[in-house]
Amino acid sequence: MPNRAGTHRTAEQPRPRTELPQELVMRGLAAARTAIETEAAAVSALAGRLDGVFLDVLTAVARCEGHLVVTGLGKSGLVGRKIAATLASTGTPATFIHAGDALHGDSGAVTSRDLVLALSASGETAEVCAFARMLAERKIPVIAMTGGEESTLARLSTYTLDTMVLREADPLNLAPTASTTAALVMGDALACALVVLREFTQHDFARFHPSGALGRKLLGLGEEA
Repeated sequence: MPNRAGTHRTAEQPRPRTELPQELVMRGLAAARTAIETEAAAVSALAGRLDGVFLDVLTAVARCEGHLVVTGLGKSGLVGRKIAATLASTGTPATFIHAGDALHGDSGAVTSRDLVLALSASGETAEVCAFARMLAERKIPVIAMTGGEESTLARLSTYTLDTMVLREADPLNLAPTASTTAALVMGDALACALVVLREFTQHDFARFHPSGALGRKLLGLGEEA
């Protein structure tokens, strides 16, 4: 049999690089810049929407005797999970329930003492709307975070936080990009306002973060080894 040893690439030999057309690279770079500019504009527009509805939501969450239950599906679900984590770490009891799981029994975790924050960019996500409908039947208040103020989710909700964006950041105007960023920032805005309302202190934050570099810094233990 022929000796094939010589045909194997050694570790020192770099693999051949396929050069991309320069024009395509420049178009990609332009798309990246446009994405940042689009998302920055979407976030900037949110500041003007912190109106009476936002204050109503803020008051309702601050007075909630149970948990703020956050729900969503897909990319909105991932954002919702982060919002719940941020709220929980800054003094607002919060948890996340996947909208699909809610329709298969997890909705039983929501009590009459809770509030629900439901995320859907369109406001028409079937599972999120079905969950909101179940909650409405149980008289549990729902806060919609959506770009569709006239959507099914908005109609089922007690409050609607407007996170509408003019377009997504990707060149196809399809992938959840600007809309998910807007939702994430609105969630951060809510969490930050609640930090003030609850008079949540650095000491309180440290009690929730005993581990890691941040926890050690807050507790005066210095940097991790």
